[in-house]
Amino acid sequence: MTNNSARATHFLLALFVVLLDRWTKRLVAAHIAMYTHIQIIPGFFRITHTENTGAAFSLFADSPSHWKTAMLIGFSVIAMIVVSVLLWRQSRALTMIGIALSLILGGAVGNLWDRVASGRVVDFLLFYVKQYQWPVFNLADSAIVVGASLLVLEIIFGHPKTTSAT
Repeated sequence: MTNNSARATHFLLALFVVLLDRWTKRLVAAHIAMYTHIQIIPGFFRITHTENTGAAFSLFADSPSHWKTAMLIGFSVIAMIVVSVLLWRQSRALTMIGIALSLILGGAVGNLWDRVASGRVVDFLLFYVKQYQWPVFNLADSAIVVGASLLVLEIIFGHPKTTSAT
């Protein structure tokens, strides 16, 4: 596989994440009123339409700072540039690192899109057990977390390149 086809594969995966994220957020926004929910798995999972002005998993959502949105947009843009450069340097497609970076890029673009358009991100996935619940999130957040987890796994369990002594 050439460098260009590996790059195309990575950026197409990122584009797929963006499109899937946009589609699911639009479905939720169009069909579920704000703060209402649809029970999917009783006692464990529901779709709940919320909007988040903070970072992933509502981090900094309660901050009154006027600079919060601009800082989150700036951080997202910097992260996208770094990840894009790292992806561009990948010479093989569908490696764990390439997939991880593609997921992170797609997730970052998906949430950045919302943040630039409206200053907030549509969240809708809610997992809970009894009174304990995970913060509401979306597919872009999931892609970022899965991508970051794959990078951590690669760092911990990846096979280092061996050098031969001559």
